[in-house]
Amino acid sequence: MTTSLGLAGLALAAAPSSPASASPGGSAKPLVIAHRGASGYRPEHTLEAYRLAIRMGADFIEPDLVSTRDGVLVARHENEISGTTDVAARPEFAGRRTTKTIDGTAVTGWFTEDFTLAELKTLRAKERLPAVRVTNTAFDGRFEIPTFQEVIDLAKAESRRRGRTIGVYPETKHPTYFQSIGLALEEPLVRVLRANRLVSKRDAVIIQSFETANLRKLSRLTDVRLAQLMDAAGRPYDFTVAGDARTYADLATAAGLKWVSGYADGVGANKNLIVPRDASGKLLTPTTLVRDAHRLGLVVHAWTFRAENQFLPADFRIGADPNARGDIIAEYELFYSLGLDGVFSDHPDTAVAARAGL
Repeated sequence: MTTSLGLAGLALAAAPSSPASASPGGSAKPLVIAHRGASGYRPEHTLEAYRLAIRMGADFIEPDLVSTRDGVLVARHENEISGTTDVAARPEFAGRRTTKTIDGTAVTGWFTEDFTLAELKTLRAKERLPAVRVTNTAFDGRFEIPTFQEVIDLAKAESRRRGRTIGVYPETKHPTYFQSIGLALEEPLVRVLRANRLVSKRDAVIIQSFETANLRKLSRLTDVRLAQLMDAAGRPYDFTVAGDARTYADLATAAGLKWVSGYADGVGANKNLIVPRDASGKLLTPTTLVRDAHRLGLVVHAWTFRAENQFLPADFRIGADPNARGDIIAEYELFYSLGLDGVFSDHPDTAVAARAGL
């Protein structure tokens, strides 16, 4: 386990004994990636959620990145923030409520690109799924919206304190949209990484996106690792704009993965692309995605692992309450057995516990 004091120069493939060295065919155990932090226990994309995830043993923390009006990257699940902040209760911002078309869909609310960083810092985070994670609502109103730099600062500080490397796994949200309004995400992201000496594939950072054009652009701007996100349905929005008929399902084929390998180092796949479910939610035979990706040298990280019944396959649910916790350990064991290189989890402590048995 590395004891380096920062993120720069730290390799995921540095030591076989380190979970952060997961690679196809390697002996290392899968990465545990804290999905928006420990978002099963704290409001997502807050420093407290990231800090708790690190304490639980996560190898990476994952901030979704959007832009402010003044071009600062901040961590929010979406650029529309009425569901994750108290902005709707702030009378001084009532006039900012508007309707925009984001990736072809009309969305009404308040948007980060209409606020300066200073204005966003006056808001407070709240739980996005209050009916599902009732206990998380106890933290509503307590935490700020963090900048990407603040997330990196936390990872550095915790790496020093704990004597192990904490990586960052940023996702660019709606890059085509932000490009269209003059707030492209790629250059500011690369500038922040360079300022923190995160510049190579050996550094503890992976950039991910559901779109392909921005990852291909990033492959020319930086040498850090890139991961192509793939959903179980639909297609990348940049394909829609370009008139490209390919879907995520097409990218998940052997031929599609070969194309992805031309610019990315791995894929972040919806779990259903790896182990599909039938109409009742029961698991079907696993696909060949993991094997096909590994043959091309691509790592495979799957999302999203959540402990509540409603997010689990029917095979692992316990009882009839959709918000009760099911057998999440059994789900990890299944996916780990398929040779997965990492998991995105809302409950990183459970992913760490299941990994300990490998």
